[in-house]
Amino acid sequence: MTIDLARFIRTIPDYPKTGILFRDITTLIADGAAFRETIDRLAARCESLGASKVAAIESRGFLFGAPLAAALGIGFVPIRKPGKLPGKVIAQDYSLEYGQDRVEMHVDVIAPGEKIVLVDDLIATGGTALAALALIRSTGAVVQECLFVVELPDLEGRQRIESEGVPVHSLVLFEGH
Repeated sequence: MTIDLARFIRTIPDYPKTGILFRDITTLIADGAAFRETIDRLAARCESLGASKVAAIESRGFLFGAPLAAALGIGFVPIRKPGKLPGKVIAQDYSLEYGQDRVEMHVDVIAPGEKIVLVDDLIATGGTALAALALIRSTGAVVQECLFVVELPDLEGRQRIESEGVPVHSLVLFEGH
């Protein structure tokens, strides 16, 4: 029997600011069966993609990306906030609603032509995922698909990513934001 993952995701109103409905995945990962089902569904989606690595975005993306990579028996690539990785990194700047941010990745972890799956816990506007996508593509690798546990379709992040030629798959959709 398939588990309804949406019922394990807690909604917290007015967090981090008034008017936002925060979709909290900590209640999903706190339940062993729901967490396992999440990883199993992501793995089933990836099996036919032929990816050699899973890349995931800090920090909640790591909660799904690392166990997914382990389940698939492939490598894991952390995409982090600035200053968190030792050694030589490559970076991608991106715009936020009010300002700029950056993501970084070790320069030597993805080879040209490698097939990558990009994972994060949630897609809203898609800004961070687009920056991670650009970062991975800068190595000459190919992002096969972007996977998200939660999608907020009203914020149109899926459309932004798909306009870059990358398919998007989400496990749970929540209308509104």
